[in-house]
Amino acid sequence: MMDTKLNLLIVVALVSIQSHLQFLPKCVEAAKSNVHIVYMGEKKHQDPATTKMSHHKMLSTLLGSKEAAKNSMLYSYKHGFSGFAARLTESQAEEIAAFPGVVHVIPNRIHRLHTTRSWEFMGLKYHSSKNLLTQSNMGEGTIIGVIDSGVWPESESFNDRGMGPIPSRWKGTCQEGQLFNSSNCNKKLIGARWFIKGILDQIQTPINISNGEEFLSARDNSGHGTHTASTAAGNFVQNANYEGLAAGLARGGAPRAHLAVYKACWSFESGGCTDADILKAFDKAIQDGVDILSVSVGNSIPLYSYVDQRNSIAIGSFHATAKGITVACSAGNDGPTAMTIENTAPWIINVAATTVDRAFATAITLGNNLTLWGQSVDTGIHNHGFTGITFSDRIAANSSDDSAQDCQPGSLNATLAAGKIILCFAQSSIQDISSAAISVLEAGGVGLIFAQYRSDGLGSCHHIPCIKVDYEVGTQILSYIRKARSPMAKLSIPKTVIGKWIYPRVADFSARGPSSISPAVLKPDIAAPGVDILAAYIPVGKEKSSGYKFMSGTSMSCPHVAGIAALIKSVHKNWSPAAIRSALVTTASQTRTDGSNIAEEGSTRKAADPFDIGGGLVNPNKAVNPGLIYDAGIEDYVQFLCGTGYSSKAVTGLTQTQVNCTKSRLNVLNLNLPSITIPNLKRKVTVTRAVTNVGPVDSVYKAIMQAPQGIKLKVEPQILSFNKTTQILPFKVTFFSTRKVSGDYRFGSLSWTDGKHIVRSPISVRAILFESYVDT
Repeated sequence: MMDTKLNLLIVVALVSIQSHLQFLPKCVEAAKSNVHIVYMGEKKHQDPATTKMSHHKMLSTLLGSKEAAKNSMLYSYKHGFSGFAARLTESQAEEIAAFPGVVHVIPNRIHRLHTTRSWEFMGLKYHSSKNLLTQSNMGEGTIIGVIDSGVWPESESFNDRGMGPIPSRWKGTCQEGQLFNSSNCNKKLIGARWFIKGILDQIQTPINISNGEEFLSARDNSGHGTHTASTAAGNFVQNANYEGLAAGLARGGAPRAHLAVYKACWSFESGGCTDADILKAFDKAIQDGVDILSVSVGNSIPLYSYVDQRNSIAIGSFHATAKGITVACSAGNDGPTAMTIENTAPWIINVAATTVDRAFATAITLGNNLTLWGQSVDTGIHNHGFTGITFSDRIAANSSDDSAQDCQPGSLNATLAAGKIILCFAQSSIQDISSAAISVLEAGGVGLIFAQYRSDGLGSCHHIPCIKVDYEVGTQILSYIRKARSPMAKLSIPKTVIGKWIYPRVADFSARGPSSISPAVLKPDIAAPGVDILAAYIPVGKEKSSGYKFMSGTSMSCPHVAGIAALIKSVHKNWSPAAIRSALVTTASQTRTDGSNIAEEGSTRKAADPFDIGGGLVNPNKAVNPGLIYDAGIEDYVQFLCGTGYSSKAVTGLTQTQVNCTKSRLNVLNLNLPSITIPNLKRKVTVTRAVTNVGPVDSVYKAIMQAPQGIKLKVEPQILSFNKTTQILPFKVTFFSTRKVSGDYRFGSLSWTDGKHIVRSPISVRAILFESYVDT
């Protein structure tokens, strides 16, 4: 009991350092109230203090006193947009929703968090003089903000050797807290903030900080934020590796860019990032002056509308985009199922994940001298000699069920498993290699071979060697076990192998389109490496780690694109977020290292389509010189929202400028995206686009069409001629359906070329016969 009181006192003492973090409500009110976000759209006052004062006045009017308002309010959003987060009862929330200027009042929710080789793989070679890395001076002068789980500032990736001065426009700070002070920032890590009020209200239990569960500061406890930040802009680190694997020169995409970290994601209980904290992170990042934002966080399906405050990432990124900040977000990790994509707002760069041309090959030598191959990242814990091997089903603790086949907890007979390598077959997505390894270890096994449907991403099993193989290799091993009198096997140490397989493939976990909430907007936009990415990590274990770790997910692909966007921004300082997105999409690659189409690692292993990779695998060196761009601004997105069917009131609330959707309604197919998606083509439809010449002044471009199957295309005009006075030209594309029955999506492309540049837009079309057609 005394320990609990002591821990609570420590929390209060630490948090009280920050004068604005008065997050402990009155006990009586805590039981009745929850955090609600009162969203008021674009701020009416330029002075943040005036905006904050108006928030307090409104809350005082509701609650009856200034003191009650002060105790209730968690955050005032006063920089990028207007609103506040406060503890309110349901009746109070309903009452304040009717106040003038209030757009939405919604309850706080929790969101989930979604290298040495990847940059070389994409052509950004450090020693080359002819790539974007050198052309942009490695991103010098740009500022990348990362909204995530914080940062481990002592990581070598955040050293400031060779860094230029902090830009004079920077308005941020290095916020102090538990084991974090201003000395933890430097010319690389120029800012760090933390936002905790939203998550504290959700868990509503005292926090025990003495057990190392979390840090009440910007210090990272999970490693996720450190990994993403170093991927985007980590400085040069010699001989980075994970237990000797993937050794090389580690660096982020923009190694001379500055970093600002916004900790809005926490490890308390089940962990997560609340709307209130995410919105405050966006608000502060906008105020601080970042150029790029990397957000590897997502909403879950079903998605909320773009004007709904429960979609805090869409709302925050809208206001960031309005200020010229490019926002990159992860696509989500619920692939390969269709329509699982998250972060689908058209102003966001949505990033899918691919593999790279590196593997960690591990030999399995059987007693008959047959050598088979799997993958592993476990080194230094192998028994180097031949050892007995058996199939898990043969040593089941209970032969009446199938739980031993994939080595579920308690399913193995410890007497029969002792001292052996165990072969297990994955039966479902519930059991993975890590949990199977624990089962084998507890039963006395000395090694694990885990056969499963081909999936991406490797993790260490720590205590015993574990090797992942596909079902084909697993079946070959099983055949040997069944035939041999005394089956034996030897597990070798993994080796880093580069360039021996055909790559890339779309990662099996990478979420897929089409967008469930706006099917006419192609998502993802682009793909980038996201499998087994080596980047900085927090120290773990008694011996501590090398400070680097492999992680997989679209969380890893997102900061790759953020880093590349920073390089482009360094070269083209006046380009809008839409221009940067267009350059990435229209120059991307659709082919693998052998020239074949990028493959999709799903149930069919088909060629990847735009719902898997958007425009394709990002190509940084081409993106800096795209020739043409499809530009768009906030007014275009406002018209798109009107065209989507949102009311004038809803869109006005988002922008806080009077919008009349009856006059500003845009056909959603005509939003000036670098892609074309038509979800419901009956017979004929015409879409419009406009391109801006960013190449030689007197360029002439010719259209090249690759029509989707069953669709005819007509482009008018087919020649675009630019000159000094004409640098923006519109064109029309008419689609004709020749299908006799309703069909699935078909894919093609429209490219413009001047003989030097190829500006390619992916096309997705679904032909239907009836308006009510539903694809099943």
